[in-house]
Amino acid sequence: MATKKKTITKKSSRSKARVAYVDGFVLQVPKKNIAAYRKIAGKAGKIWIEHGALSYVESCGDDLKIKGITRTFLKLARPKPSEVVIFAFVTYPSKAERNRVNRLVMSDPRMNEMMPKPIFDMKKMAYGGFKALVSL
Repeated sequence: MATKKKTITKKSSRSKARVAYVDGFVLQVPKKNIAAYRKIAGKAGKIWIEHGALSYVESCGDDLKIKGITRTFLKLARPKPSEVVIFAFVTYPSKAERNRVNRLVMSDPRMNEMMPKPIFDMKKMAYGGFKALVSL
C-alpha cells in the first residue's frame, strides 16, 4: 500500500505576527504609466519587507462604481479619465516598528534610484497611518 507524503509548510515569522499598524495610500496613476508603476512598486515592496514590514500590497482600481455607496474611491480620488486609482497598504506589528521601518526605507538609496522621474502626481496622493482594529 502506497503512502502519501504530507507537505508541511512552515510559516515564516512574518506570517505569524499580528498586524497592529497599517500605512494606507490612495493615489492616481496615469494609465500609460501602470507598467512602470508596477515595476517600481514591486521593487519598493521588497525593500519594505527587507526592512521589516509584515506585508506590502498595491492594488489597481477595478470595481469602483458601487451603487448605493455615496463616497466611493472614485469620488475620493477624483481621477482623470486617463488615470487609474491605486489603493495600497503596508502592515507592521506596531507603530514603533512602522516608524523604524519607514526611516530605513526612506534612507535606502535604492528608493531614489528606482524613480528618476515622477510617474504620478505626489501632491494628489492621500496617505495616513492607522491603528488596526481587527487583525485575523
